Amino acid sequence: MDGTNGVIALAGGGPFTANDDLDRRLLDGAGAERVVVLPTADAYEQPGLLVDAAVRWAARLGVAADPLMVLQRRDAEDAATADAVRAARAVWLVGDSSMHLRSALKQTAVLRAMSDVLAAGGVVAAVGNSAAALCDPMLDQRGGAFTLGLGLVQGVTVVPGVEEWSEDRRHRTLTLANTPVVELPTGSALLRRGASWELVGDPVVHGDLP
Repeated sequence: MDGTNGVIALAGGGPFTANDDLDRRLLDGAGAERVVVLPTADAYEQPGLLVDAAVRWAARLGVAADPLMVLQRRDAEDAATADAVRAARAVWLVGDSSMHLRSALKQTAVLRAMSDVLAAGGVVAAVGNSAAALCDPMLDQRGGAFTLGLGLVQGVTVVPGVEEWSEDRRHRTLTLANTPVVELPTGSALLRRGASWELVGDPVVHGDLP
């Protein structure tokens, strides 16, 4: 992603509640008046709750929320849905299952559309476990090891919501890591534009960012 003009934002948690100031900055920087919201990672939970939260958040920030119910892989291969993503200046991915997000979006039209948003100078933001899924390698939330991710960010892994982890789990994950790891407490974020990184809040970085 070094050639991108846009911003990838990986946030530690608290979708639509944890950091309005950062969200507003990202939206303003992208010139976004409409935000595509993908609650994909909550497909088997209650994605409608995230949609409701997104609508309230967008109203606070003075933008329009456009929730797209991309819940399964067939949704992510729909050409019209991909076109709606590609036309946006801002895309937000939310939900708790990084594994489902990966399986639903890997090598799909919607994922390619998100790359196009970045290439055009837009913002793609992911929160919590959805943020982990954008990375390759990706944190496997089931056991704290690492696996293949979506690859929008390569060569670094994020641990979102780390304040909820036990010290044993955290230590085991860091021991297993063979790539830089960024711990992201809720409210913090790791931003990437091209080859440049920015830390927001109180992330902890282990290793050198690529």
